[in-house]
Amino acid sequence: MSGTPPKSSSQDKKGAAAKDNPRSMESYLRPEVIQQVSRLDLRARFIVEGFLSGLHGSPFQGFSVEFSEHRKYTPGDDIKDIDWNVYAKTEKYYVKKFKAETTMQGWLVVDSSASMGWTFRQEMTKFDYAISLTAALAYLMIYQQDPVGLAVCGKTIERILPPRARRSHLPSMLSTLTNLKPHGETDLGACLIQLAGVARGKGLVIVLSDLLTDIDPVIAGLHRLRHSGHEVIVFNILDEAETRFPFDGYCQFEDIESAATLTLEAKSIRQDYLDALSAHQTRFKDECHKAQIDFVPMDTSVNFGSALLEYLQQRSRRF
Repeated sequence: MSGTPPKSSSQDKKGAAAKDNPRSMESYLRPEVIQQVSRLDLRARFIVEGFLSGLHGSPFQGFSVEFSEHRKYTPGDDIKDIDWNVYAKTEKYYVKKFKAETTMQGWLVVDSSASMGWTFRQEMTKFDYAISLTAALAYLMIYQQDPVGLAVCGKTIERILPPRARRSHLPSMLSTLTNLKPHGETDLGACLIQLAGVARGKGLVIVLSDLLTDIDPVIAGLHRLRHSGHEVIVFNILDEAETRFPFDGYCQFEDIESAATLTLEAKSIRQDYLDALSAHQTRFKDECHKAQIDFVPMDTSVNFGSALLEYLQQRSRRF
């Protein structure tokens, strides 16, 4: 497993309490606060509404929870498409969007391997974080009237929900996500190739995984999706302890998927571990860049806003 960082666990685990003002919409973006919201639909809504509230003055200021069917006028647009009622209210020119212009099929791909179920001191495991982000993306896409589907990856695709744009599709997706548990090993590369054979047409595939696996099969799967004409975003979700290695003294590390353990002096291996992680992520990043795939490294201490913004930026580039 040269170049692949270990999947580690520690006996010294402790929870982190949220210190943010719960009335602040910004605080809803913090993972430890989101975890306190028991219903996934409310959690997704908090994430999206908190994110959208921070978009004022940004290129996406036209977005709202109900998602306007307009976009700003640009030279070359047919003036017959200008909505003069909007102009009367805003003194800005907007043109009406047509359904064919706004619809984009999306797939959300979730890694359900046992390694995703780990955390050191965050309230949310990597899997909790991925599920919350998946729910928020589904919420965002469906309320933009974009068909969105779900693929849950184990050794093969274990659960699949075909893309639908109806709002009644959202409860089905959230119910599926709520009942998922991380387990076993995942052959993510094989799942991506399987999905490429199922996902018809061209769309946007969003992959959420810790990527603690062999690189080549995953890259092959991503290339297959790109060859099929899909845009792809990869969110590499790690626990903040995996990215910073904040361990001291002798620690017992456990491979969650194989249960193998190893006791090591943390300080002596810290730099080697961080170098291996850096090499692992750099290889993924470089291979994704060559294939024009967006690679977004995240850890579970980071708010969800950067992931949602990446989605909106990728979506805007398609039109």
